[in-house]
Amino acid sequence: MANKFYAVKKGKKPGIYTTWSDCQKQVNGFSGAQYKSFKTKNEAFVYMGEKTASTKRTSVSSNAIQLFSDGGSRNHGNKLGQHVKKDDKAAWAYLIINKGHKVFDSDGALGATNNKMEVLGLVNGLKKLIQSELQNEEIDAILDSKYVLDAVTKGWLNSWKRRGWKKSDGTVIKNLAEFKELDQLLPQFSKLSFSWTKGHATNEGNNFVDQLLNETMDKMEGKTPISPVKESPVTITYMESDYQPKPKSKVTKPKTKEIPKVNTEDKAEKETVSKYIDTDKSVSDIEKSLRDLGFFDK
Repeated sequence: MANKFYAVKKGKKPGIYTTWSDCQKQVNGFSGAQYKSFKTKNEAFVYMGEKTASTKRTSVSSNAIQLFSDGGSRNHGNKLGQHVKKDDKAAWAYLIINKGHKVFDSDGALGATNNKMEVLGLVNGLKKLIQSELQNEEIDAILDSKYVLDAVTKGWLNSWKRRGWKKSDGTVIKNLAEFKELDQLLPQFSKLSFSWTKGHATNEGNNFVDQLLNETMDKMEGKTPISPVKESPVTITYMESDYQPKPKSKVTKPKTKEIPKVNTEDKAEKETVSKYIDTDKSVSDIEKSLRDLGFFDK
């Protein structure tokens, strides 16, 4: 591991170098050269983005390896400021150009943010360079994401780490796992520089990774989301052998005594007769009539 890191802010080819001789090649004979040595690579990164982040692509030698990375997402049905939906498609991509030879890859996920994919594009590109044992070669990483570039070149990554991966307001940073992995990868590169390019413009490498990640999202059509946005109604189907209806039990009605029907007209007639007939007087009149007929002795 290098004892010092040499940051060339202004020179023939700005970047961070691990030997003084390499640094000298970039500053000797260059009018107004700016450079400085540091004990850690993160300090060198802070120095490189000390005043303003460069928005112009830095010129590199024809032998430098170029790494293009990008990330994107498709948020359907969302309005500005709303959260990403769980079934929104997202993807990352990278392209490595080494002496005319191209190596590229891409992958996607559901429910991920654009920023997360931007970080993963760079992370996976750096991993591939390490797997190819190219980490000590001169590499120019070209991105259109200031979110990722500022984290690296302005020293935000180092500050977050120093504060326990928290921002200045005390909140935990977003995409924590991805930035932690990026922080572990960066020190393994000795001649890695970063530059910005405008997205969806004229940079062929940037347009290539943008198209690649969009093709990845196109292929994600029909994939099942991580978890459904809306729950579908559940239909339960029973097999005939599983479900046999029970026979209906007979309901026995309690026996009731029959009440004889009363003729309401007869009843009313009897009540009327009993109301208007004097029984004692009637008997006396009958007896008198019988005497007059000679049935009783005088």
